[in-house]
Amino acid sequence: MPLSPPVSRQLRHTRAIRAEAFERADGLWDIEACLTDQKPRDVALASGVRPNGQPIHELWLRITIDRKLNVIDAQASSDWVPYPGLCEATNPAYRALIGLNLFNNFRREAARLLGGTAGCTHLTELCAFLPTAAIQAFAGEVWNTNDGKQPNEAASRGTSGDGSPEAKDEHSNDKPPFQLGRCHALRFDGEAVRQFYPRWYEHAPRTAEPTEPASEQTRHAAGNGSGGGTSRLNDGSGNEVQPNS
Repeated sequence: MPLSPPVSRQLRHTRAIRAEAFERADGLWDIEACLTDQKPRDVALASGVRPNGQPIHELWLRITIDRKLNVIDAQASSDWVPYPGLCEATNPAYRALIGLNLFNNFRREAARLLGGTAGCTHLTELCAFLPTAAIQAFAGEVWNTNDGKQPNEAASRGTSGDGSPEAKDEHSNDKPPFQLGRCHALRFDGEAVRQFYPRWYEHAPRTAEPTEPASEQTRHAAGNGSGGGTSRLNDGSGNEVQPNS
């Protein structure tokens, strides 16, 4: 249901966050996020007046991932900032995301590497949106989200698109669709599962086991473009994201 009607009010600030996912010709995926801050009036900043219509922030973050959600490349761009010539200095720091895995404590590791004075507050905020954006992109494209039906050619082959059989278990008809048991609506004893995934109704729920952060050796390998870690998406992945496809 929609929000209740608001009382009389005036717009003072707009923050917008947009994330897009792109499948690349080389088999990798780009996840691109943008954050903007804007006020409907002239704003007196320490660096000068920012006229109405010009953003205070326009920040971009792009990561390149493989089908196991390993970060292969990362770059940041600060197109509009309150301190021109200074805020942009943190952009190269976001290369530190290379070698992390979106499914294995990514938010925690991003905050550890880029929090505080190590990075830009708002670019680091954008990191939190990347895991679920990638999972929404992969749902039905890379991973099976149907009840025993393969959504695309890559899934039916049980391959990752680069010749490796890493997707076989993820698309097995012996396992429930990836999204089940990961949110309230899609709990195994819930009405949505009973109606739309009856085969898995009252199925034993997943159990998550904690995982260790990627080793320095793994992160270094990923940074060299080798694809990095060997983490897989499975019932014991210790995931921190909740894909509600």
